Amino acid sequence: MIKNLPIFKALEHDRWVRPFLRQYKKSLIVAIFLGIMTYVAGAGLMFTSGYLISKAATKPENILLIYVPIVLTRAFGIARPTFRYLERLVSHNWVLKMTSKLRKRLYDSLEQDAVFFNSKYQLGDILGLLSDDVSHIQNLYLRSIFPMLVSWGLYAIIVIGLGVISPLMGLWMLLVFGLIIFAIPIWSVLVNGARQVYRKQLQDELYVDLTDNVMGVSDWVLSGRGNEYLDLHVNNQEKLLKVHLKMAKFERLRDLCLQLLYLLGIISLIVWGAATFGGHPSAATNWIAAFVLAVFPVVDALAQLPGAAQETNVYQDSLVRLNNLPETKKSQSQKIELAAPYKLELDQVRYTYPGQSKEILQGISLEIDQGEKLAILGKSGSGKSTLASLLRGDRIPTAGSIKLNGISTSEFGDQMPDYIAVINQTPYLFNTTIANNLRLGNEEASDEQLWDALERVGLKQMIEKLPNKLETMVQEAGLRFSGGERHRLALARVLLKNSPIVLLDEPTVGLDPITEQAVINTIMGQLADKSLIWITHHLQGIDLMDRVIFLEDGELTMQGSPKELWDSQERFRQLKKADQGL
Repeated sequence: MIKNLPIFKALEHDRWVRPFLRQYKKSLIVAIFLGIMTYVAGAGLMFTSGYLISKAATKPENILLIYVPIVLTRAFGIARPTFRYLERLVSHNWVLKMTSKLRKRLYDSLEQDAVFFNSKYQLGDILGLLSDDVSHIQNLYLRSIFPMLVSWGLYAIIVIGLGVISPLMGLWMLLVFGLIIFAIPIWSVLVNGARQVYRKQLQDELYVDLTDNVMGVSDWVLSGRGNEYLDLHVNNQEKLLKVHLKMAKFERLRDLCLQLLYLLGIISLIVWGAATFGGHPSAATNWIAAFVLAVFPVVDALAQLPGAAQETNVYQDSLVRLNNLPETKKSQSQKIELAAPYKLELDQVRYTYPGQSKEILQGISLEIDQGEKLAILGKSGSGKSTLASLLRGDRIPTAGSIKLNGISTSEFGDQMPDYIAVINQTPYLFNTTIANNLRLGNEEASDEQLWDALERVGLKQMIEKLPNKLETMVQEAGLRFSGGERHRLALARVLLKNSPIVLLDEPTVGLDPITEQAVINTIMGQLADKSLIWITHHLQGIDLMDRVIFLEDGELTMQGSPKELWDSQERFRQLKKADQGL
């Protein structure tokens, strides 16, 4: 029955969590042992305290009958918090080790597909993956698996301990506590677990809808459908409230059943104690008090099981989603060493996104020689960005090949920046110092090299005037600097990296014409000895390029030098005049 529960089915083929059970098996065993001993010490404390209190109320036959329980009470009183503290240290250390590696694995899995991740997942799904799933795995252990294993250990101790004294009482406790440990949690999973899954689905839908629709709220308003959106949101909230009320009603019924079972167990111990020790009224009182009080700490261990069990349905969703992520590719073990001249060759390159039928690139063949300045033009959706990702090796062509000096670009992995550097539309600067941002290009760069790179991009004088100079904080996303300054800092990073090929992916979008031309002049001047691949959708600075190609619907429709295209292609002349506002 237990193996048929959803969480166990999810764990059966799991490749994210189960490996850590084997890797940290010893720590897990120690944590479970310490957890059991915590409740054993608690039960021992209540047992000896109950015996001591009742025994002290009568005239003891021997002082040892009082002194020994006093010593045991102190010992158990010290042992309980000690075991508890050690259990928390071991279990949390175990879980934090596991989740830190899970987060790294999650990042590696997403990072290898980061360029096109947004095209495959909605924003709400991405946030859910990053913020919820690993935390759910952590809670699966701390709030479900650990308490479950500890309760099983206590169950065995209770049944065996009472069975040694009285086999019949041992069998009765086997039944009563079996209902508490197994039957009630399974009932919770089957009834309330399904409702909890439905509640989480509603919450996820609300989150995704809220994320997407708030970003597009202007579209709702402009289309006159604002009330429709509000009604949709209110209806989903009402569904969520109904599920919550049903769950609360069931939990009250379940807790009542638990309390009745606890009461049955306590009454059973009282009756059994009276029957077993009834021949000695004073002794009967002492032992009954001891056994009954010892049950209460055990109740604390078992009370959390039903709630923890029903939560496993939520954890199951996270397990399934994590296991559906792509396997992390093994990093390149052998370093690739290339020598100049560097030549990129595209041979009949075709590409179709996974799960789609439309071919984005259709048989592109191209050669880019050392030092050549190539512009790739085309409107949005023509395949420019896809081609850029293929050139960087982030994607593998559906057909054909892209090779740098005879080696497929997809084989370079983390070594690709050594040969192809990138300046994007919005260069990202981290919330750290200018020096740290620049050293992303070269970790070993000296301050003199940093100043030289800044001088080459025209930022040295401006940064020298700042109070902290190179130690000035950039602020998140580089908001301290203007768009043109951010592009120049990104160029300085590329200069420090000294890659032979530089890919410019719409590097001047969003800049005013004067700043744009200044950035273009700086880029062309400082990268004169590099191979340049400039992806753009307009023709500002196009005359500085050696060759221009046009992409349209994934095909090459025009190519040649700017002068050749001006002389032979009417369409090129019209586009250039339109771009210049003529």
